[in-house]
Amino acid sequence: MHVNADKSEGRPTGEGSLTPWSSSPAARGLVGLARRVARVISARGVLYLTALIGIVLVAILSEAGGEVYEAVTEQDGVAQLDQPALDTALRWRSPALNQGVTIFTHLGGPLGMTIIASAITALMVWRWRARTPLVLMLIAVAGSLLLTTLGKTNFGRTRPPTSEAVPPFETTPSFPSGHALNSTVIAGVVAYLVIRQLERRLTRLLAIGIAVIWAVAIGLSRVFLGHHWLTDVMFGWLVGLAWLTVVIVAHRLYLSVRAERRSASSGPGSTSG
Repeated sequence: MHVNADKSEGRPTGEGSLTPWSSSPAARGLVGLARRVARVISARGVLYLTALIGIVLVAILSEAGGEVYEAVTEQDGVAQLDQPALDTALRWRSPALNQGVTIFTHLGGPLGMTIIASAITALMVWRWRARTPLVLMLIAVAGSLLLTTLGKTNFGRTRPPTSEAVPPFETTPSFPSGHALNSTVIAGVVAYLVIRQLERRLTRLLAIGIAVIWAVAIGLSRVFLGHHWLTDVMFGWLVGLAWLTVVIVAHRLYLSVRAERRSASSGPGSTSG
């Protein structure tokens, strides 16, 4: 099967086009900067460069956020959420529920999310005859895994005691929750790609709702099983949302630059053949 560029990019979706999005001063500034950069590199180069700059910024913010978290933890601030949340999970546990949540949480793990993301991406590429889902998913997943690895390496927080966790136990550092971070990013990218193909507001809201429920449920499953502290999960959600925002903004800048180039090439004096 030959995969073409995304023919739907820049087309009207729902009540308006997804390409002319620069309604705020910040967005107009970004679009203007992207257009200047695009004079030197390609539109897709703008996508990659924006993602690269974004991952650096998110990593720096994550490092700063982690330092703030550690300072607050020393004063028993945010960390006061952790033990009460784990105690609540202990009260709710039962053999049947433990088994069900364990099966579910594996769907948000490295193997489970790889299979799910690959299957959904392949379906999008085949159904829409577009390579955009593959490109965005690869960028999103690569950045998500990098942020997870950097966070765990830099902070090395210990997980809840195994005496209060449901096996199988995990030994990697606890902060941030990779399940929460990666699920947020992947579900968010899927939702973004899907709503670009939907025209009804209700179905678009449904796609977003499913993504939110998935990310929240995966994160809370980690707390329920005692594999993460609640603040690990909360930080994973926040970092995931930050990186997801970067990926979406990068793609929107790419669309804006590409739309301008197409408009210029088809304007007065242009030739085709």
